[in-house]
Amino acid sequence: MAASRPIISLDDVCVRFDRRDVLSHVDLTISKGEFVAITGPNGGGKTTLLRVLLKLLKPTSGKVRYISGGHDVKSLHIGYLPQKNMIDTRFPISVRETVWSGLLTGYFGGRNAADFRRFDRAVELTGIDSILDRTVGDLSGGQLQRTLMARAIVSEPDVLVLDEPLSYVDKRFEHQIYGMMEELSRHATVILVSHEMSVISGMADRHLIVDQTVHECGALHHYVPGECDDNI
Repeated sequence: MAASRPIISLDDVCVRFDRRDVLSHVDLTISKGEFVAITGPNGGGKTTLLRVLLKLLKPTSGKVRYISGGHDVKSLHIGYLPQKNMIDTRFPISVRETVWSGLLTGYFGGRNAADFRRFDRAVELTGIDSILDRTVGDLSGGQLQRTLMARAIVSEPDVLVLDEPLSYVDKRFEHQIYGMMEELSRHATVILVSHEMSVISGMADRHLIVDQTVHECGALHHYVPGECDDNI
């Protein structure tokens, strides 16, 4: 378990859509270096929670705080792997350009040796070296997922947020992802959403379940491996 140095804090967060509570009175603190796994059924509020954590969605009420060195800050160095269906693959961009876009220097030049080292490492870890010049619209689901994973990790972020990283990937790369998670969690705070918890449950420091059908209004509860699996 990571030492208790808060990096993200949600204080009494509520999210309401069309008069329906998706998240209700959520209090959550994530510590620096912690590996947090989140699970729950479709529609339970998992992706909404991630969007709030990323400050892509402003909660209806409550507060989201980013903390560094014990002080509130406006932003954190975050890498994000969204769900595949949130990506417009019609945009004519290559795999190479997609991965570079994960670095601040990706579109504006001025790349240095460290940038190329990070790029090469992300490409190697995700096994996409043979498809770098293909456009994202020509990729299979698994190839696109690996490309998006490379973009998420290329900047070596302090916080890595992964929304269903095992979707569309074959079993061989699934095992590679487990190895990557183990390695990345040594250097970053990892927040991972997945329906597949059998292996991840043994890797994460903490497990949370978001399920409005089981817990009232999608409230957040601690998830103990094995106890809630029949409800997932």
